[in-house]
Amino acid sequence: MKYSFLLLSFCLASVVLAQQQLTLEQCIAIALENNRNVKQQELNKQNREIAYNQARADLLPNLNASAGQNFVYGRSIGLDNTYQNTNSSQTSFSVGSDITLFDGLRMKHNIDARRSDVNASQADLDKIRDDIVISVSTAFLQVLLNKELLQISEDQIELTNANIAQRSELIKNGKMAEGEIYELEAQKAKEELNCVQAESNLKLALLDLAQIMEIENVSDLDVIAPPVEQQIGESLLLPAEVVYESALLNRPEISGANFRLESAQKEVLMSKAQLFPTLSFGANMGTGYYHMSNRTNDSFRSQLRNNMSNSIGFNLRIPIFNRFQVRNSIQNAQIAVENNRLEMDKTKLDLRKRIEQAYYNALGAKSRWEAANKSEIAGREAYRFAEQKFESGRANSYELFQAKNNLTQVLSEKAQAKYEYAFRLRMLELLKD
Repeated sequence: MKYSFLLLSFCLASVVLAQQQLTLEQCIAIALENNRNVKQQELNKQNREIAYNQARADLLPNLNASAGQNFVYGRSIGLDNTYQNTNSSQTSFSVGSDITLFDGLRMKHNIDARRSDVNASQADLDKIRDDIVISVSTAFLQVLLNKELLQISEDQIELTNANIAQRSELIKNGKMAEGEIYELEAQKAKEELNCVQAESNLKLALLDLAQIMEIENVSDLDVIAPPVEQQIGESLLLPAEVVYESALLNRPEISGANFRLESAQKEVLMSKAQLFPTLSFGANMGTGYYHMSNRTNDSFRSQLRNNMSNSIGFNLRIPIFNRFQVRNSIQNAQIAVENNRLEMDKTKLDLRKRIEQAYYNALGAKSRWEAANKSEIAGREAYRFAEQKFESGRANSYELFQAKNNLTQVLSEKAQAKYEYAFRLRMLELLKD
């Protein structure tokens, strides 16, 4: 099963949870373990399994015992089959069993229907797990993006601090006017504000991830992952049609819709089975004790032995007219089949839309990422050229700051495009499997 690796990941996660530095697989395993929707669906699956087991057990004969005690006051019927003015009491014991020999295959179709319900419940459970995997992956990549944006902000502050130190040395040696450093200080203040905002965004992203994982202690939560470029390099951008054909075979929502359709079709056969006669076989064994006042009665033990009776018999029930209940039951079951067919078509259509949207979003993200890589090269070259011009006195501080801000913007756009492309690729992988 494709979730089996997560069980091992959860065991490892329980060990490293104290450090709160988790991989994507560990985050997914914790979310699956804690999610209440998963637990509820597991309970629902257990209910379906109980119904399936009961449908199989209906094939077995039943066995029941009974005991009764009656008291008669006044006129009682005696052993000579005449009424007498006396009180009497009667104790009876019996054991009986019966089994259905033929019911139009209704019980067989019921077993098949309940088996399909169990399979549909398992598919629904897998669908919930898939949704959690997608949610955790989305939040996880958002955390990685915000971490990189924060690192970009910190790198820009570090670069500005280096420029400030350089300008301060020039001012100290009288090679530059003191006012030149004020613009750098203002630039640093702006970058520090951006850094604070980036740090806040990172904390919010970690909080969102923690809430999806349903963990309480989020103060020390952190994530680790291989470089996104490596993840992108290990993934293939498959055509939408290839992903869709694979999804039809593997996606749990498709399997669930198939099993629900099978269950509805079996319900039709169960309803039609009510048109056939039902044949059952039964056996019964009984005895009793009879006591009348004002006369001598045999002992309790001897009466139980002497009054023993056994019987076997067949019972045939032939349906003739049942107020159109069977006909209406069949029609309702057929309507349910058509409704499930429509749900199947709708599920396939929704899945195709999701895959096509994910594919074209991935194409767009890939194009933006490739463009951002080119923009980074141009932005770094522009900043290097502006810095050389500034140092040689051929450019003012505004031009240098503008080139630096442009470079920062390009780096941010590149990071966003990169993580969006990684997310779209993962979405296609999840939809395919």
